[in-house]
Amino acid sequence: MSFLTGILYAALAAYLGGWYFGQWQGNFSLLLLILSFVTMLYWLAERFKFRPEREAAATRLAEESDKRKAQLASQGIAQVDADITEAKERLLMQPWWLDWTAGLFPVIIVVFLMRSFLFEPFKIPSGSMVPTLLVGDLILVNKFHYGIRLPVINKKILAIHEPQRGDVMVFRYPVNPSLDYIKRVVGVPGDEVSYINKQLRINGKLIETQPLSEFYDEDSMRYSLQYSENLTGVSHRILIDKDRPAYVPPMAVEDFPFKDNCQYSGEGVVCKVPAGHYFMMGDNRDNSQDSRFWGFVPDENIVGKAFVIWMNFGDLKRVGFFN
Repeated sequence: MSFLTGILYAALAAYLGGWYFGQWQGNFSLLLLILSFVTMLYWLAERFKFRPEREAAATRLAEESDKRKAQLASQGIAQVDADITEAKERLLMQPWWLDWTAGLFPVIIVVFLMRSFLFEPFKIPSGSMVPTLLVGDLILVNKFHYGIRLPVINKKILAIHEPQRGDVMVFRYPVNPSLDYIKRVVGVPGDEVSYINKQLRINGKLIETQPLSEFYDEDSMRYSLQYSENLTGVSHRILIDKDRPAYVPPMAVEDFPFKDNCQYSGEGVVCKVPAGHYFMMGDNRDNSQDSRFWGFVPDENIVGKAFVIWMNFGDLKRVGFFN
């Protein structure tokens, strides 16, 4: 068993190493599911086979020691150097391959269940959601807000809330579902979303904005125009780069499902959101690859609602809830 366990750990190390160095794309949910199943088998084997065998061996040792003492006592030998405490401890001790498999099962299964059904941590990798979320922010995503989904296959089995305009949502990137993206919900099913000349309209109604002080981005070392946007009751900040054009370059637009629902022009884009889909945009409007480029997010791609920054090692003041 130790040899088999060594092979399993070597395979795990090779998989994680290739994932880390970009040789292939990993699926962490699937990995946790496999680890939960494998460690559960070891845990069951430990509980019903290996531990009873070690306890039986320790019991036999104690019985043999008591029998030997009784025999010596019958011969008039009372002083016997027969301390078997250390030997019993060695017999009862888990071998390393059980300690690192069965011993990890409770931890892995708790992490798997919490990550699958309650909360999942993410790290913000890009500036598309600046100023709401900065590169390096560590956030938590509520996995059950929009409904209970089966892990790995992401199949919804219980609906709870529907995504609302203004929600910051994590979802599987429609172009490559193995990647997770984070954007803001701008359009829900049935909405007509218009982003023309950098002005957002929902169903023909102009979304109210108020100018704020300019935002300085430390990464790009430049200032951007900053506004407060009220997206049907959800107030948040957005950035506008006055030097970038409003239109979406045709060569940058993916060939996505329901593309006929969108009309592109030199001033921007107008899209009708189909049933069961959502139109997503980044708060950093001119520095965000979003639904304007790759289309709508289907309901089956939803991961959860982002709601709190739990850590930013470069700026602890950022910790807290956000809109």
